[in-house]
Amino acid sequence: MRLASRHLPRHHALIRAVMPLLLLALLAGCSSPKPFDGWSESATPVHVVRPGDTLYSIAVANNTDYRQLAQWNGIRDPGRIYVGQRIRLSPPAGTTVSRVPPAPTASSPPARSSSPASSPPSRSQPATPPAQSRPATPAVSSGPFAWRWPADGDVLRRFNAADPSRRGIDIGGKMGDPVRAAGDGEVVYAGSGLPGYGNLLIIKHNQRHLSAYAFNQSLLVKEGDRVKAGDRIATMGRDGSRPPALHFQIRVDGQPADPLRFLPPR
Repeated sequence: MRLASRHLPRHHALIRAVMPLLLLALLAGCSSPKPFDGWSESATPVHVVRPGDTLYSIAVANNTDYRQLAQWNGIRDPGRIYVGQRIRLSPPAGTTVSRVPPAPTASSPPARSSSPASSPPSRSQPATPPAQSRPATPAVSSGPFAWRWPADGDVLRRFNAADPSRRGIDIGGKMGDPVRAAGDGEVVYAGSGLPGYGNLLIIKHNQRHLSAYAFNQSLLVKEGDRVKAGDRIATMGRDGSRPPALHFQIRVDGQPADPLRFLPPR
């Protein structure tokens, strides 16, 4: 008993030294790891569909091809997505990314391509645009259809692939000036839900080509409408305090291309 009592203070000191380590181990054992979220921003870039979004607008915002988004997300009909749906912006692991043809140059127009396997359903009966005077600028053939200038003003800012704000050209004019379709096609987006584009229209011309018309004062067509080259589709607006101008883009296989390579010379 005397021996035990003699060593008791030493035992207390040992317990005091070991106790914090035991508590840490106990807490670590009780805490459960967070479940893996395959759709989290850190794991896989995703876009959560908001009211007004379309697969085409999501593709334009992320510089990708709507066909790739449909493939990566198992979407059979690009016109059918729903609010709250998570759209992954990169291919799933182990998926072979199908390559799309390279963007054409002005001297090498794209070959004709067939229509997509499934096109977005019209939300309304195709509207016949009112008869409008067509621009005097002659059309030029650049592949499967003829491109036209969407506005009559001067080019204020040219295309610069390295600058996210210049993925197209700015065409000047006055507030309310007509904005015209640059080619035949279907309106696949009409709204103001895409940040950085104001009142925006997107026209799908064929399987490879989209055109975008940003910072409009008003929109004269709606999603699902069919338009012809030269039809009035909007009125010119402005980006904040900048002078009135139309920001115009051409997308080839989802990638921004210099519109001046496609539009006829003035």
